[in-house]
Amino acid sequence: MLARFSSNTSSARSARIVAFGVAAIVLILLATAAFLFANLPDANAFNARVERIFVENDLTTGAQIKFLEILAQSGTAFSDTLASYRMVMFVLLIFATALLVAALVFLVTIVAMNRRMSEIERAGLQVSSLHISRSENAVYLNDMAFQLTPAAMETMSVLAEARLDGDMLSGAEIEALISGRLSADCDEAAGATRIKRLRDTLGNQMVSEMLVKNVARKGYILSVSKDVIKML
Repeated sequence: MLARFSSNTSSARSARIVAFGVAAIVLILLATAAFLFANLPDANAFNARVERIFVENDLTTGAQIKFLEILAQSGTAFSDTLASYRMVMFVLLIFATALLVAALVFLVTIVAMNRRMSEIERAGLQVSSLHISRSENAVYLNDMAFQLTPAAMETMSVLAEARLDGDMLSGAEIEALISGRLSADCDEAAGATRIKRLRDTLGNQMVSEMLVKNVARKGYILSVSKDVIKML
C-alpha cells in the first residue's frame, strides 16, 4: 500500500511538473512571438509612403505616374513577402513549441522511469515461485521461463541448494561444489565466472542482478525465500 501510494504521489508530481513546464514553454514562446510580430514593419508602410509622395507632389507627366505605379507594385510585392515571412515565423514558432514540449515530456518520463527502477531495485525482486528443472535445464521464475545451459544449470542448482540450507557461497565454494574439488584448491575467480555466465544466460539483466545477489566479502546467494524454491 505504501509503495502504491508512493508511486501515485510520484506520478502526480511528474504530471504537475509536465503541466508547469508546458505552460512555461507556451508562455515564453507566446511572449517571443508577440515581441517579434510587434516589431515587424507594417506591410502597408511602403504603399502609404508612395501614396504620400503622390499627394504631396504635383506629378502630371506620364513618366512620373509610371514611376509611381512601379513603386506601388514594389510596395505590393513587399507586402506579400512580409506576409509570407509572418507565416514562416508562425510555423517555426509552432514547431519550436512542439519540440520543446516533446523534449520536456521525454525528460520527465525518463526521470520517472529511473525513479521507478530505483524503487524496484530497493524493494527487490518479489518471487512467488522458483522452480528449477534439471531435466529440462530450465528455470521457471513466477511466470517467466529461462532456458539455461548445462553449466549454468549446475551453478543455479548449487545456489538453490545453498539457499535451502541457509548458506551463502563464495566463488571458490561454488567452483568446489561443481568440480568436486576442495574449496582451498579452487580459485575465487572461477566461481565468479560461473555466476557471470549464469546471469548472461538468464538474459534479463534486472532479473539476474536482483535474483543472484553478490554480498561483498561474503559470497553469492539467491535473494528469494527458500519456501518458494522447488527442485524438480
